Amino acid sequence: MKQQEQLPIIGWREQVALPDLGIPEVKAKIDTGARSSALHAIDVETFERDGKAMVRFKVHPYQRDAHRTVIAEAKLIDHRSVRNSGGYAQVRPVIETTVELNGYAFPIELTLTNRDVMGFRMLLGRQAVRRRFLVDAGRSFLHSSTGSSQMKNKS
Repeated sequence: MKQQEQLPIIGWREQVALPDLGIPEVKAKIDTGARSSALHAIDVETFERDGKAMVRFKVHPYQRDAHRTVIAEAKLIDHRSVRNSGGYAQVRPVIETTVELNGYAFPIELTLTNRDVMGFRMLLGRQAVRRRFLVDAGRSFLHSSTGSSQMKNKS
């Protein structure tokens, strides 16, 4: 019988990095109920560079802190209709970028949307975590240096 590989366990929220976008850390909600991943982005504009569709946007990586701003650019891979948390369909730009979590770096697709009123600047959906991690819904910041001083177990 084949030995089953043990997947690393992550909490329902973790600090992740998006190095391709110049974002060293952002608090992400690990949301297995969401198919796709989403990043808070404002002032989103599409443009062309060398015949390729690109997108430029601003990110405030820290909740309730509009002063720290990262201006990022990425190749635009699609526009997709995504159902938001209120149940409404919204057409969003989609990019592919690298996410770093728990010592792993892997490519994910991210939709860009304004998440100002949401509790997290980023959602990591099930497409991103599938076959990579197991999610412990009762724990947080298991692999986050900035979360290490916070309570890791919800009791």
